[in-house]
Amino acid sequence: MRGAMLLSVLLVTTCRFAFSLKDGLVENGNFEFSPKQSDMKGTELIGRYALPKWEISGFVEYIKAGQKQGDMLLVVPEGAYAVRLGNEASIKQILNVTKGMYYSITFSAARTCAQEEKLNISVSPEWGVLPMQTMYSSNGWDSYAWAFKALLDVVDLVIHNPGVEEDPACGPLIDSVAIKALYPPKPTNKNIMKNWGFEEGPYLFPNATSGVLIPPNIEDKHSPLPGWMVESLKAVKYINAENFWVPQGRYAIELVAGKESAIAQVVRTITGKTYTLSFSVGDANNSCEGSMVVEAFAGKDTIKVPYESKGKGGFKRAVLKFVAVSTRTRIMFYSTFYTMRSDDFSSLCGPVIDDVKLLSLRGT
Repeated sequence: MRGAMLLSVLLVTTCRFAFSLKDGLVENGNFEFSPKQSDMKGTELIGRYALPKWEISGFVEYIKAGQKQGDMLLVVPEGAYAVRLGNEASIKQILNVTKGMYYSITFSAARTCAQEEKLNISVSPEWGVLPMQTMYSSNGWDSYAWAFKALLDVVDLVIHNPGVEEDPACGPLIDSVAIKALYPPKPTNKNIMKNWGFEEGPYLFPNATSGVLIPPNIEDKHSPLPGWMVESLKAVKYINAENFWVPQGRYAIELVAGKESAIAQVVRTITGKTYTLSFSVGDANNSCEGSMVVEAFAGKDTIKVPYESKGKGGFKRAVLKFVAVSTRTRIMFYSTFYTMRSDDFSSLCGPVIDDVKLLSLRGT
């Protein structure tokens, strides 16, 4: 009897934060389900389970929109509440997933008073560190995506602040944590490229007016953009047709950091055979104005595609013909210039890439 009671307690403890997976916010992912006043001391959460549906560790604060820290106004991107992670603090939630499948985590984060901030995101046993030195939106909040392969049926999602500041209240703010299952696409006889229109990608919030940043593959070995690698020092931005101009379908990629913002895919080719690479270059209708140039590479061949943007949406098609010199060819795109939005000189922007097609020419 005693053993049965112990087992029951263990099951209740294990399942307390277990979340049955569906695309969208994890349980209390926007932190609108408030803690009890008895579990708070000022803004600090007291107790391991003080934050509903989450387990916390270290100095974690519950922040209300409009709250001030000195002269700084703390902005919350969605809803009325967010959490702040102090020195070595973390939040954790247990997720029920399908072993062997790929998933992407999307979350919003903002710096406060620390400049060298990083976030460690992990889903047992995988982890990655996302730097936050570059902020891409003027309100101080950016949304990030990070992907993982489920090696277990039940995993721990942990967002951790590894920083050590003199003031523990200088840590990053976190809001809107969501998950999405990824289904890696395959090439077809109509297109050698995988995920050529970027229709398979991370979860985007309905009001994702700033898009979602996809980090470099050095920080995430499983790309939230199936089929593609972010081969650069900085992130690329995943955008949707609901909030941006998209040349084809519902999604596209914005190259927001010049040559530091590149995407690539390695495809199978036949040595000596001629191929045509075609793609769309445009702007996202987000006041990203001026002269833009996208450089496209197919192995050793390259093309520079100029695009004069008025920042109001639009695109042009470009074609690169090349002869494959090996059985694998790297297709890569990056933006030549750095561009800032004309209505907001603190927000990076750039050309949009979409509808990437690769076909072999018959008779070659």
